[in-house]
Amino acid sequence: MSFLENLQEQLLYNKDEAIVFNSAFFLYFFTAFLACYQLVRKSARGRVWVFTLFSLYFFYKACNEYVLLVILSAIVDFYLSNRIYREKREGRRKALLWLSVLINIGMLFYFKYTNFFIGILNDIGAGHIHPVNILLPIGISFYTFENLSYTIDVYRREIRPVDNFMDYLFFLSFFPKLMMGPIVRAADFIPQIRQPYVISSEDVGKGMFLILGGLFKKVVISDFIYQNFVQYIFDDPSRHTGIECLFGVYAYALVIYCDFSGYSDMAIGIARWVGFRIPPNFNKPYQSSSITEFWRRWHISLSSWLRDYVYIPLGGNRHGKFRQYINLMLTMLIGGFWHGASWKFIFWGGVHGGALALDKLYKRKQPAAGWRKLTGILFTFHLVCFCWIFFNAPTFESAWMLIHQIVYDFQGHLFGQLIGAYPQVFVLLGIGFLLHFLPAAAEHRLELRLNRLPWWGGVAVMVLFIWFLNQVKTQQPMIPIYFQF
Repeated sequence: MSFLENLQEQLLYNKDEAIVFNSAFFLYFFTAFLACYQLVRKSARGRVWVFTLFSLYFFYKACNEYVLLVILSAIVDFYLSNRIYREKREGRRKALLWLSVLINIGMLFYFKYTNFFIGILNDIGAGHIHPVNILLPIGISFYTFENLSYTIDVYRREIRPVDNFMDYLFFLSFFPKLMMGPIVRAADFIPQIRQPYVISSEDVGKGMFLILGGLFKKVVISDFIYQNFVQYIFDDPSRHTGIECLFGVYAYALVIYCDFSGYSDMAIGIARWVGFRIPPNFNKPYQSSSITEFWRRWHISLSSWLRDYVYIPLGGNRHGKFRQYINLMLTMLIGGFWHGASWKFIFWGGVHGGALALDKLYKRKQPAAGWRKLTGILFTFHLVCFCWIFFNAPTFESAWMLIHQIVYDFQGHLFGQLIGAYPQVFVLLGIGFLLHFLPAAAEHRLELRLNRLPWWGGVAVMVLFIWFLNQVKTQQPMIPIYFQF
């Protein structure tokens, strides 16, 4: 193969190549992007164009022609939001808003839920429809929610729509968060576009801390534990004892946290390096002493989106306790369905919704402390772990089989043998949970040390860390869990 043919193969879409932040391609891509971005750093318009073109190319490499969906979504909501803002008649404004909602939800429904509802129709005997061969576009759930929040905020006159289409396309396609979030609000992001590009030592240090920490969580902890332990347990729980299944669930709780929060941290860190601040998406969720607190700490951008655009419009807590419980349940059912076109995700959301309602019912006025708080943390963690079983299990049957093994075939005396069989896994489990419960002050001290490094020191740390990742990473890169959503 000639040099030009090899170059063309590297630059064009390849369905067998995973485009993630820890891939070799991304390292080259990001280096080229930074070089071009620095050339236009003094021009706001130049930064928008360079960032948008690189973002669209990055998305093309990830999902080929589906990059056109991002552009189409941007065109639709840019046009409709400006029409909504200029329109004086309330009826017309509401009609335009509903048109935006129907287009966005309709697009999401077609790609994500068509075969789910075809299956329901076939199951109830209402039809014999063959499933449609539809590939789910990466990131569609995230940028659809961003579109909806933008148009709704414009309708509420909470923000003014942008006048320049490229600004909106830039916001929607911003590559650090395009494929896996966080779900960024236009009100938080768009005002930063016109601000001067100034990067402080704090931005460099904070960005480096988030990127290195995210890579460590994703590549070292999550990928290794999943591929060397978790997948064996969930693929066929009946072949494993209850003690293996229980620790498989604990391990998956750490895997999904390190996988998703690691990717979010990398996205936020990269954004920090290029002059944009994105709100945090996780805040040590397993330290929560109640399920309500958990949802304030887990996938914050989604939980706050559901609160502002589903729960509150449904009535929130404004119409009595019973109505509040119904609204919580409906909100979490929608949140579960957002994750995937499957009854197990709806069940997952329903259990969380019921738990939130019960938490509101028995909520104490004073925050828990001491042993009561510790008990709350342990109960909340195990409730969340119970829900993770259905989230990750391929079917309801395998989920109940895993629970059956824990309840009826525990064999706790085999714990020592289990550790002996998976020593590296348990070491990483210990490190992962230890880091999760590390005090915020310790993390802040590490950030300050990174802030004080000279430029060559920062480069040396990055090079050494990348070398370390190459030594310990799994042979087969694991696609981030939330890519499927």
